[in-house]
Amino acid sequence: MDELVRAAMAKWPDVPAVFGWLSLDARGRWRIADTLVEHTGLASFIGRNYLADTEGRWYFQNGPQQVFVSLAYTPWVLRLSADGALTTHTGSTAAAPTAAWLDEEGNLLISDSDGQIGLLHDADLAVAIERLRDIDGNSIDPDGLLDTKQWPADAGLSLATAWIALSPIQRSEVAARFGFTPEPTATDDHCRP
Repeated sequence: MDELVRAAMAKWPDVPAVFGWLSLDARGRWRIADTLVEHTGLASFIGRNYLADTEGRWYFQNGPQQVFVSLAYTPWVLRLSADGALTTHTGSTAAAPTAAWLDEEGNLLISDSDGQIGLLHDADLAVAIERLRDIDGNSIDPDGLLDTKQWPADAGLSLATAWIALSPIQRSEVAARFGFTPEPTATDDHCRP
């Protein structure tokens, strides 16, 4: 978190939170009132001050004010490089991947050692398909992942740091399983983590 944000929080501790104005789309882009944030400095500032409260509601700490984020899917959107390294939509290196998940819509999600879940950016799905492997390193036919009843044994994803298991998941289960709130609402008039 930026030091100037910490100073503003100390100076004005009781600023009401904001809901419904800021969102994170499925490609990791910030939107204010449905308008894409194109200014790289602003997008970077939001990313550096992006946190979650104890209820799994993600927010941007804007000086003394919490601006809660509506999530198109997950709190993180991940990029996958050709060498298998993962970065977050904020530009930081992702925590160590622990498992991968494929939902019924073909979205690839990756959980990490911090207990977080991220949606793989759709532009990186082709790279991910090339990295589908069983535990012995053999390629997996992506068509074999279309039927969860015939899911291949030892399906996984070979990343830069490790091979991780790949399992099916229903999109409707993701938020509860990973403890985040896609559409935060006020539970009181002041929200502090």
